[in-house]
Amino acid sequence: MATQNVVDPRLESLARTGLAGIQIRQGHFKDAATSLGIALDIIDRTRHHRGKGAGIVALLAAEPAIAVVGEAANGQEAVELVTGLSPDVALLDLRMPVLDGVGATERIVAGRTGTRVLILTTYDTDADIEHAVEAGAVGYLLKDTTRDQLVDAIRAAARGETVLAPRVAQRLVARMRQPAPVALTAREVDVLNGVADGLSNPDIGKRLFIAEATVKTHLLRIFAKLDVSDRTHAVVVAMERGLIKPPGRGR
Repeated sequence: MATQNVVDPRLESLARTGLAGIQIRQGHFKDAATSLGIALDIIDRTRHHRGKGAGIVALLAAEPAIAVVGEAANGQEAVELVTGLSPDVALLDLRMPVLDGVGATERIVAGRTGTRVLILTTYDTDADIEHAVEAGAVGYLLKDTTRDQLVDAIRAAARGETVLAPRVAQRLVARMRQPAPVALTAREVDVLNGVADGLSNPDIGKRLFIAEATVKTHLLRIFAKLDVSDRTHAVVVAMERGLIKPPGRGR
């Protein structure tokens, strides 16, 4: 029987109500070899939701290495708090007033505090993930993160490790495996359309009023762009990628 993750209701409530961020810094403990000192600064989306921020504080309070140090109302205050406190980690949502999570991440990473940013959000589109990672976030967690996963992610981020929710990791891997976009020039499209129409190189040259040698040059460039070695495969790949239309279909 498959094991199901049990999501702490306080964490799920946190994701729904809009936690804007958590900042973490190294604390001081007697036994540094077994304890990770972390101080949290929870940044709620609005001051009216500070009580919800207290939920995540209580959620993490059971961890002896975690202590709360303050709150902020928006992304700009998050940046100011990081600047003043130099925490090890900042846990941010993507949607915040004044300054969003991506903007806050960029400013935090650009600062001299060495603070690492970990995203905790309900948003998991490719664009959201890419913008956060490009801004410098070391991790990206979703609302179905369990309490234990959150704690582990905070500790990993404090060590400088990359932390990704499984679904986010799958999206990134799938996107990396997609072939890089290819752009053909207008003339290359004309040449390839001629090939698709069954024309020889001389006939393509006559249609386009260019020399046969020029047609060959265009074809070599097309082969290189599409990573193919012959005319037939060039047409097939170009059609699969939507670079040209099949003969007789509106071209």
